[in-house]
Amino acid sequence: MDPLIITVTPNAAIDRTLTVPNFQRGQRHRASQGLTLAGGKGINIARALKRLGVPVVATGLAGGRSGTRIVEELTGEAILNDFVRIEDDSRTSTAIVDPAGNTYTEVNEWGPHVQPEELEMLLGKLAYLSQGADYVVFAGSLPRGIDEDFYAEAIRELNRRGAKTVLDCEGEPLRLGTQAEPALVSPNEREAEGLVGQEFHDDDDFLVGLDAIAELGARNVLITRESGCWALLRTEREPHRYRAIAPRVEPISAVGSGDVLLAGFIAARLDGRSDEEALRSAVAAGAASILELGAGRIEPREAGSLVARVEVTELEPVSSDR
Repeated sequence: MDPLIITVTPNAAIDRTLTVPNFQRGQRHRASQGLTLAGGKGINIARALKRLGVPVVATGLAGGRSGTRIVEELTGEAILNDFVRIEDDSRTSTAIVDPAGNTYTEVNEWGPHVQPEELEMLLGKLAYLSQGADYVVFAGSLPRGIDEDFYAEAIRELNRRGAKTVLDCEGEPLRLGTQAEPALVSPNEREAEGLVGQEFHDDDDFLVGLDAIAELGARNVLITRESGCWALLRTEREPHRYRAIAPRVEPISAVGSGDVLLAGFIAARLDGRSDEEALRSAVAAGAASILELGAGRIEPREAGSLVARVEVTELEPVSSDR
């Protein structure tokens, strides 16, 4: 039986990405290119997994006309999906990419207000879908009306059912969800700094951060950044710590590169690859994604060509008297 991944996006969106050379605030611009996709972190991860050849089902909450379009966009990409339809309208998010200045600007709406009965429908759907899943990935912000411990409670329930859970979010939902002991937690650098309460400047800072997140409850940890990732991965309960540095490429857009990195890691793990091989594949996928416009998009051949150029180093833990 082929492996199956479920990605959960409570705050799904319609993502508009506009390419605006020499973008300046307060000025009138004409976009040179535009792209509209179904979005939200879980959907981005599902898109990347689909392109990497991993069977995936995207679920979550989708409402109103925007929700209808989210489902239509996913269906058009041949991404299997099974969303709970809610009354309030799903959000629209806009990213402005400036290739001349190598910058991007994001404007994200808050998202819909979710009713208790709508949330119960999602929990019921997760209980059903998770029965055949190898991993269930919870990702992104929570819309209004959902308590900050939603991910934590869902992870605990799925852990009891024997499912492997992955968490990629920020703030209080990340802290509470990490305490629920997911199989993997994957914040970006800024989110990880917020979780542990300190900034990361060098390898030792990242290593301390990895250990702190693991002590909160995460069994494995990936801290992503545009240049690669730091990881704490357990082999037979023994933790190993790594730094993986991406090869230099000329970026088009870094939006969603961390989502693709996580998808690449999950895909490699399902393929039975070792820690170092999985990290190389993951970081190569993240690097390849910044050559594409639109979150979660990746050309597998491009990722394959970058694997050998990823530098992976196993690091010793920081001494306790640091």
